[in-house]
Amino acid sequence: MPSPSAVVCAYSSVGTAALEGLLEAGVAVKALYTYAQGADERWFTPPAAVAEAHGIPVRLAPSFNTDEVFEAIRAHQPDFLFSFYFREMIQARFLELPRLGAYNLHGSLLPKYRGRAPLNWVLVKGETETGVTLHAMTPKPDDGHIVAQARLPIDWDETALSLTLKAADAGRGLVREAAPGLADGSLPRIDQKTLGPSTYFGGRKPADSRLDFAMTAGEAFNQIRAVADPWPNAFLETAEGSVKVAWALPTELPCPAGCFRSSREGVLLGFADGALRIHTLKVDGARLERPSEQAMALRLLGVPQS
Repeated sequence: MPSPSAVVCAYSSVGTAALEGLLEAGVAVKALYTYAQGADERWFTPPAAVAEAHGIPVRLAPSFNTDEVFEAIRAHQPDFLFSFYFREMIQARFLELPRLGAYNLHGSLLPKYRGRAPLNWVLVKGETETGVTLHAMTPKPDDGHIVAQARLPIDWDETALSLTLKAADAGRGLVREAAPGLADGSLPRIDQKTLGPSTYFGGRKPADSRLDFAMTAGEAFNQIRAVADPWPNAFLETAEGSVKVAWALPTELPCPAGCFRSSREGVLLGFADGALRIHTLKVDGARLERPSEQAMALRLLGVPQS
C-alpha cells in the first residue's frame, strides 16, 4: 500500500517537530507552506530547513487563503492537510480537499485554552498541567473532534521556552503515533463538548506583559516566566520610563509593594503580598545582572527604595 500523502502548513519549533514526526511515520509530504524566519526567532530550526533537507517544496505564500494556493493544493490531491502552529486560519474550502481529512496540532489540552499563545497563557494563569492536542479542523478556531492528546506537567519555574520545548517533543511523538490510525481510520474521535466547557484566549499584545505592583508576587512571577527570553519579557512602567524584568524569582525576604530594596541576596522588588529577587533587568537594550546596576537603574527610573 502506498504511503499516505499530505500538504503541511507549519511554523515555530512545535511546527518543526510535528513535521519531523509526520516524516518519521512515513507520510509523503508534497509541500510545506510556512513563513520566513524572523531575526528574533533564530533560537529554533524552522520547518523549512527540515523540508529542504527532505526535498520537500517550500512555499512562502504572503497570504495562504488565495485561489492560487487553493488550486496548487488541489493539484497535489493530498490524503491529509495538516496545520502545525500555522499563523493563519485556513478557510473552509481548503478543509474539503484532503481525502482523509484536515487536522491541527494545538498547544493545550482542548477544549481549554483555545486561541493564540496557549503555552504563554497557561503560565500567566499559573496552571500546573497542559498538553498538546491533535484535532480535526473545522472553520471555527481549535474546534473539531479530538483524535489524540498528550499531557504535560508544568514545573513551578517553567518558562515559555522550556514549556515550548516540551510541547515540541510531545507534538513530534503524538503526530508520529497518530498518523497510522488516521490513515486507516482506527483512531477514536472525541467530541470536545463531552470534555467540559471551553476557554478561549486571544493573541498576546505587548500590554499583556505589563507588571503592576498591585499584583501578588505569584502573579508577577507568572507574568515574567510566561514571556522570559527569547520572548520580549515582562516590563514595569514608571514615570521616568520602562524597564524589562527578564528574570526574577520569588523570595520570602520582605520588601514593601511598589519599592525595591538591596539585600545580601540581591535586589528585591515588592508586590502586593511579597517580593521577587531580581536576576536580570533590561534597560534600553542593556542587560543588567549586577545588583548595583539594577539598583541604580530602578533609582533613576523613580522606583522608591525602601
